[in-house]
Amino acid sequence: MSVAGEPDEELLARVLLTRVIEPGDEVGGRWVRELGARALARRLAEGGRPLAGVSGKRWKGLLARAEAARPREDLAVAREAGVRFVGPGDSEWPGQLDDLGDARPLGLWVRGRAGLRMWALRSVAVVGARACTEYGAHMAGTLAAGLAEQGWVVVSGGAYGVDGAAHRGALGAGGATVAVLACGVDRPYPRGHTRLIGRIAEQGLVIGELPPGDHPTASRFILRNRVIAALTRGTVVVEAAHRSGSLVTARAAQRLGRHTMGVPGPATSGLSAGVHELLRGEAALVTDAADIVELVGDIGQLAPDRRGPVLPRDLLEPASRQVLAALPGGRAARPDEIARRAQTTQDDAIARLYELRALGYVERHGDGWKLTRQAVMSVRGGPGPC
Repeated sequence: MSVAGEPDEELLARVLLTRVIEPGDEVGGRWVRELGARALARRLAEGGRPLAGVSGKRWKGLLARAEAARPREDLAVAREAGVRFVGPGDSEWPGQLDDLGDARPLGLWVRGRAGLRMWALRSVAVVGARACTEYGAHMAGTLAAGLAEQGWVVVSGGAYGVDGAAHRGALGAGGATVAVLACGVDRPYPRGHTRLIGRIAEQGLVIGELPPGDHPTASRFILRNRVIAALTRGTVVVEAAHRSGSLVTARAAQRLGRHTMGVPGPATSGLSAGVHELLRGEAALVTDAADIVELVGDIGQLAPDRRGPVLPRDLLEPASRQVLAALPGGRAARPDEIARRAQTTQDDAIARLYELRALGYVERHGDGWKLTRQAVMSVRGGPGPC
């Protein structure tokens, strides 16, 4: 969405609109669909007549927001923080977000080295109560670690409780995880998770709809959950009371045709009451990572089969090709060895390895990584996989 480093009109328009239209606003989404982002941004900037679907008072509020927006400054601040903007139509855009229709994000601010589209193809959401019990934290961490060990990306919301336990479980297993925030990704929230979210950005991805510096609100937390649901192949709920926000994620997943799963708790626990309600409906009961993979692994088979055709090596980014070339041909290697050979950091190497795993080039063997049989010829300079 840029030419020779200069942002193009579409990019600037969408960045401006992230300052004007709230996440999940279907009226604003309909305007974007009908008029296009550039035409809508111009109309707001020029103070045109109100569009259908809003009152005059609300339209004036949108015009005031548009007048205050500084998209070039937002992009500069983001760039300083190591954040990029990914919009629909970009090569990194996860197509499954289009299932949200007019509630689709205008774009996503992304912090981290990995490619979001490829990671999302093989991802599972693990969500639940903020004030979770020891049991809930244990189950979330164990499930996330098990998923990471099997090559799955764990997605959650970066919050206290189950979210934090899930992220830590994936990171502790040397795996990949994505935090979806309800605020600007340059200002982690909650503040108590600043170090955790920083670590996620190093080893995984931190994403959000809101521009740099923007703050979270109760409604933004709720609306953020639709992104978690749409981005992943399925949602696992670990501990949730009847009015828990994680149930919003699960119900959004059901509406989108994704798998919904729940981890049962004690019959007497109010923190498991919402999960049990899900399980009485269409949600599947799961108790370990194998249960989850058995369900989500059948959804569309979006990730290439590692025994079959994969994408050509020359489509990889240079940094990913460098990591691929650093793997020995006949044995597994640990991430620190791969990082040294690729002349990069261990966190960057792990992020690239999970991207290569989704493409079918590598597979995990215990604590190490090994080339798949189909990738060996490509790495040695022979015919690449196709």
